[in-house]
Amino acid sequence: MKKRKSLLNRPVGIKNRIAHRLLPCTAFSLILSAFFIFTSCVNEEEYDNNPRGNFEALWNIMDQHYCFFAEKNIDWNAIHAKYAPQVNEGMSSAQLFEVLANMLSEVRDGHVNLYSSFDVGRNWSWHEDYPSNFSDTIYQKYMGTDYQIAGPLRYRILDDNIGYVRCASFNSAIGGGNLDNVLSYLAPCNGLIIDIRDNSGGLLTDAETFAARFINEETLVGYMQHKTGTGHQDFSDFEEQRLKPSNGLRWQKRAMLLTNRQVYSAANEFTKYMKCCPLVTIVGDHTGGGAGLPFSSELPNGWGVRFSACPMYDRNKQSTEFGIAPDHYVNITREDFLRGKDTIIEYARRLLNK
Repeated sequence: MKKRKSLLNRPVGIKNRIAHRLLPCTAFSLILSAFFIFTSCVNEEEYDNNPRGNFEALWNIMDQHYCFFAEKNIDWNAIHAKYAPQVNEGMSSAQLFEVLANMLSEVRDGHVNLYSSFDVGRNWSWHEDYPSNFSDTIYQKYMGTDYQIAGPLRYRILDDNIGYVRCASFNSAIGGGNLDNVLSYLAPCNGLIIDIRDNSGGLLTDAETFAARFINEETLVGYMQHKTGTGHQDFSDFEEQRLKPSNGLRWQKRAMLLTNRQVYSAANEFTKYMKCCPLVTIVGDHTGGGAGLPFSSELPNGWGVRFSACPMYDRNKQSTEFGIAPDHYVNITREDFLRGKDTIIEYARRLLNK
């Protein structure tokens, strides 16, 4: 059987089909640093293109490069022992895919996926077992039909002179001109609500660009590490993540950031940044997490695999893989839902009107 090398140094691209994309930090030197350090860890071992070879290739890719084994208390050798007996040479591609996807689900990570031509292995436990705390129907009542549009942002002034901005995704770029227009339009408002509920990520540069409108000086917002070897604890020293204030219009009044469990990946990072802004308060539910910078690889049979490779932390060097707590925990109540009211929006409005 022809052997094929596993490709272990492909960072996730902007146009990747993956649902939740998290891209390297804006600083170009940091991108290069992550890339070259990761490349130096490439394992050149070859695997057969058969069920056993693909299983061993996937297990070893994760073993040598996944970054959250310790945080999640995962015994990856025990996982091998659990799933290896389920692999046999007579199994179909669909059966093999099921075994491999189930093995990956053991790490409980939304940034870990398996891609074939017929299915995508995924784990959404970071939000599936929690209240949604967002209703698109109720949101439409608040936004109405006369809202403004600036790139991916939707915004309007509520009837109590509170500005409301909806950012549902970071999948398309937010330009400086977009943000200048939004903040200029909302400047007369007494306060601002930024709603990122159900934002599952996208471009990390969007998170940085947006958050830079809420600080007036360079700010330490967190740290990250890179893998330096194949061991589970082989990481670089902590490297600072610093956010610089925008040269454009910056918001100088109080602001509320609304979150729920489906805030993930780049949106989780945005929440981390905003938590460092002095006039910003986080309201809603705990975010979903997703603090591992993802890279991609390929199995001998051509299936793709994505996995978290570089861990990121808050400014206290605490992992944000498991999400970020709000300053005010608020859930949408059944009574408000039946009345067409969003409890979280209303709570934020009361805070701003005090």
